Amino acid sequence: MNNIDELFPEGDVDSVWPEIIPLNTVLPDVERFNYALLPNGLSDWVKDIVERTQCPPDFVAVTVMVGLSSLIGRKVAIHPKQFDDWLVVPNLWGALIGRPSAMKSPAMAEGLRPLKRLAAQAGKQYKSEIKEHQVGQVFAKQKATLLDQNIKAALKKGNHDDIMKLQSEVMAALDEQKLPTEKRYIVNDATIEKLGELLNQNPNGLLLERDELTGWLKTLDREDRANDRAFYLECFNGTGHYTYDRIGRGTLHIESTTVSVIGGLQPSKLRPYVWHAINQGAGDDGLIQRFQLAVYPDDNGSWTNVDRWPDKKSREDAFDIFEQLDSMEIMPLDDEERIIGLRFDPDGQQVFDDWRSELEVKIRESGIHQAIESHLAKYRSLMPSLALIINEVEQGHGLAVTETSSIKAAAWCQYLESHAMRIYAGAVNPAALSAELILRRRHNLPDGFTQRVVQRKGWTGLTDTEHVKVSINELVECGYLKVTKTETSLAGGRPSLAYSWNPNIGSEK
Repeated sequence: MNNIDELFPEGDVDSVWPEIIPLNTVLPDVERFNYALLPNGLSDWVKDIVERTQCPPDFVAVTVMVGLSSLIGRKVAIHPKQFDDWLVVPNLWGALIGRPSAMKSPAMAEGLRPLKRLAAQAGKQYKSEIKEHQVGQVFAKQKATLLDQNIKAALKKGNHDDIMKLQSEVMAALDEQKLPTEKRYIVNDATIEKLGELLNQNPNGLLLERDELTGWLKTLDREDRANDRAFYLECFNGTGHYTYDRIGRGTLHIESTTVSVIGGLQPSKLRPYVWHAINQGAGDDGLIQRFQLAVYPDDNGSWTNVDRWPDKKSREDAFDIFEQLDSMEIMPLDDEERIIGLRFDPDGQQVFDDWRSELEVKIRESGIHQAIESHLAKYRSLMPSLALIINEVEQGHGLAVTETSSIKAAAWCQYLESHAMRIYAGAVNPAALSAELILRRRHNLPDGFTQRVVQRKGWTGLTDTEHVKVSINELVECGYLKVTKTETSLAGGRPSLAYSWNPNIGSEK
């Protein structure tokens, strides 16, 4: 991008308007979603949702895969290499990117319906356990009185056997007094301290569901929330521990840090955030790149009113799959308290090795943007995670990951890479897209407006000074705007820049 001072000589620009060059706002193509990527038994259900809600299939499919990953959590992991101890927990983060009218929320609600049914059942069970606990407390008080009397008598007599027996009774009484804990599946808005407590109660992991992810991401960008950001970065890997030490709050040890994430994003809100992170260093920790299941599909070209009952059989089949994953046992831990992971079978291993060889060559290609390189590097764990999830659904729990599951996972990565290229195309060079927004709203700007006027409008993605500058420069270079230097009233002050719209806008080819 040229410096604005190079766009015209001293004084005003020539009064002759240049020919308008259309803005290049075409995003890269993306692969259409193929229902064959879904684990067996889920495609008919997802198709039914898509037909009834008229949403892109990508939104439902990604939500379903993230939901499955949160259910599996730390119950099972995978060693992607045949002999190495590199371990991957199949934890996924997903983002549904589309305009407000793209039906992101309905798609996400339907895709999480099996998980929310499990949560509702757990809530009912918890209420029942609380009532039983309250009734038990009435008897516990009387037991405690009797136990206290027996302890005094035993100590007075000095009978060792009676004292040891009473110690066991005290331990049992303390266990009876513990409050039941609710089995949780989903959280929406929790402090990291509270989230840590919930993770200790639900060590398999939790799903963070946000209807709009932008607010959560911006919160993590704040300097006073740096600890929150670090915590969530740890929660992506799903293999670590975390300890809080706070004056006044004491110490909290979190034995299991596994949090899946799913939410929606509007392109205009995501673009400046990613641009800011990439170009100003705030995103070097790879937070954005952890959204491996980020999809940005084309809008549906048409709409059809569909009003019918959901397909009962396909829905129940899907619910059964979620319930089976929910009830499966956690794999045992090794001597280092690590999950004992599964491995690929020989044919599945060959698929992974061939796929990874191609990935490593691609990552090292010259000219690839650093942000995209970082994103693709995360696919090293994405492919085996997807393969394991698919295998758990199709083959059963605890079995070696097959060639079929591996091929599906590799196809998922190819599909997701095309969406990543679209996402980063708007973030690496967003000037044209933001310039288009200014162009669409040009009637809200006075003749001879300044950069500050645009910034004060508070339009999405146009609140950052540098971002506004490069967007206006894009319009100048393409001939939509004429620039005028205006002398400041302050002695020795730098001339300000004013912009006027080309009267030929609308007649360009």
